[in-house]
Amino acid sequence: MTLLVDSHCHLDFPDLAQRTGDILAAMQANGVGWALMAGVTLDRFPAVRALAEAHAPLFAAVGVHPDTEGDAEAPAVGVSEAELLALADHPKVVAIGETGLDYYRLTGDLEWQRERFRVHIRAAKICGKPLIIHTRNSAADTLALLREEGAGAKTGVFHCFTETVDVAREALDLGFYISISGIVTFKNALQVKEVAKFVPLDRLLVETDSPYLAPTPYRGKTNEPAYVRHVADYIALERAMSYAALAEATTTNFFTLFDHAKPQ
Repeated sequence: MTLLVDSHCHLDFPDLAQRTGDILAAMQANGVGWALMAGVTLDRFPAVRALAEAHAPLFAAVGVHPDTEGDAEAPAVGVSEAELLALADHPKVVAIGETGLDYYRLTGDLEWQRERFRVHIRAAKICGKPLIIHTRNSAADTLALLREEGAGAKTGVFHCFTETVDVAREALDLGFYISISGIVTFKNALQVKEVAKFVPLDRLLVETDSPYLAPTPYRGKTNEPAYVRHVADYIALERAMSYAALAEATTTNFFTLFDHAKPQ
């Protein structure tokens, strides 16, 4: 049986941080072989990296989430290329992110957010590791900045995708992968369902974004990587294909994109 990969989760968050053993056991029981933990702030990153170092099925990404406004000393950017490159220089750190733009939670002059995104793109190009993209109410600017900066041969993934098919097409044209979360199982998530059927099979990933967005039948509860099985199962049904074929494709895609995570 082909094992799945949860391509995006946050196991260092309070709801999950004290349950690592149970989480790993549940992954194994549900055919989930690996999980990638995305960074959200630099001060939290050591905990993310430590989990990846301690457990073979776990990988890490380093980045600053666009919702994080920085501090008094560096409010405009809050991170440098040098910092990202130093932290990314580690065998279990396989990506830069999550990074991107979010115009939903924050308002006003968000040029600092765009500049931070540029810093992440440039760091990813230098270290040759893919980007994990977060975009919310900001697709046009997200795509424009990726074009301006030239994301490079490694590209990356638009995680927890909730945009339109047209946005997905533009991201794919830039060389990016699309990752679908448990939102696809929600009754009214018609746009996400459409995208899940549209994305070419060789550019599709699955994720939980745990501890958030638990799929049906766990909606409203704390999410965890084992539940990515329900995401994959639902997408397979939507695409009229077998679960085994969907699992094989998405796992192959993960290790193609995140090639620093390939089993030795």
